Amino acid sequence: MKCFSRYLPYIFRPPNTILSSSCHTEADIISTVEFNHTGELLATGDKGGRVVIFQREQESKNQVHRRGEYNVYSTFQSHEPEFDYLKSLEIEEKINKIRWLPQQNAAYFLLSTNDKTVKLWKVSERDKRPEGYNLKDEEGRLRDPSTITTLRVPVLRPMDLMVEATPRRVFANAHTYHINSISVNSDYETYMSADDLRINLWNFEITNQSFNIVDIKPANMEELTEVITAAEFHPHHCNTFVYSSSKGTIRLCDMRTSALCDRHTKFFEEPEDPSNRSFFSEIISSISDVKFSHSGRYIMTRDYLTVKVWDLNMENRPIETYQVHDYLRSKLCSLYENDCIFDKFECVWNGSDSVIMTGSYNNFFRMFDRNTKRDVTLEASRENSKPRAILKPRKVCVGGKRRKDEISVDSLDFSKKILHTAWHPSENIIAVAATNNLYIFQDKVN
Repeated sequence: MKCFSRYLPYIFRPPNTILSSSCHTEADIISTVEFNHTGELLATGDKGGRVVIFQREQESKNQVHRRGEYNVYSTFQSHEPEFDYLKSLEIEEKINKIRWLPQQNAAYFLLSTNDKTVKLWKVSERDKRPEGYNLKDEEGRLRDPSTITTLRVPVLRPMDLMVEATPRRVFANAHTYHINSISVNSDYETYMSADDLRINLWNFEITNQSFNIVDIKPANMEELTEVITAAEFHPHHCNTFVYSSSKGTIRLCDMRTSALCDRHTKFFEEPEDPSNRSFFSEIISSISDVKFSHSGRYIMTRDYLTVKVWDLNMENRPIETYQVHDYLRSKLCSLYENDCIFDKFECVWNGSDSVIMTGSYNNFFRMFDRNTKRDVTLEASRENSKPRAILKPRKVCVGGKRRKDEISVDSLDFSKKILHTAWHPSENIIAVAATNNLYIFQDKVN
């Protein structure tokens, strides 16, 4: 297990807000975190509809102690609050997901979505401006054509670097329910968006039409027993995708089979132990996140208490199960009363699929090494925010006498939760979102 040290505890703040952890608004809370395919850029979205992009410092790449340093590259308003007058429904501006497209030229492209609308953004740099127009003067005003006696060739003049974010496509009016997932296909021509009951397939060039590939809405809504919670394309096979449900099941679908993938190709479900059956069983078995491994061989799922790894060739049970915070099993009643039991934790793989990371409460996040079977609990907090300070493993005391370095399960702060994390695609650099703070860690360098 890698020992992570804090390298850049970047505290994310929108402009004109007070630098105090207790003085943040609801709009400042980070709702998604995502590295691009090279790891050079890191994007965050928040409940205020803003996207903030961080860029890795170029000079830090070759300096061992500075290689995890990221600075703000661009900030833009992705979504605005809207109102559906037909349904008398307010549509939040909160960014639910961000997904990067592979870089094809000097510009960067990313998808961002709120509950109803997906947008394709182009992020580009401009360090030159044209001068010497024939029909305009230097201040941009139109000139009288009769006064033009010579033909000028416009030239490009250097200017201060400016990063521009422009919306290239807007994909709207295709979801009745709230969008919970977007996933870019490996063909890079299509992507899918999933809500509670349907999954739609889009072409990047067509904004006014999408294809419905999964529809689990029953004819009578009173017969509804489960909803779609997450969906993702296979990293290498453009015809294959998975989606998870609130019943703790995962369905693998092949778009070559039929246009509407209501009939799954594979069905992954772990039989429930009757002795563990309780009032909360259905709630805690609901899957909040599903991720293909980079190799495409495995699927990782996160439910309320565990992370599970499934082999695509074995449907009847997971090959690995990791307990994230089993000490909360005795607290499910109070967690139900304060609605924490409905929190949706995400999970991520490292670049080699050998380590898994996911979040917990009290600003704790967990790492599981699949090879050594070792695990560690770390904390993202402003108290230990000195640069290059080594993160000390934390332990939770369930009962009996508490040691000096342990924290009691009754002392956990359930308002501080790590729901969103991201792992650099090729290096041991991680990003952890704790409410309105973004922490970036790198592994310890001797």
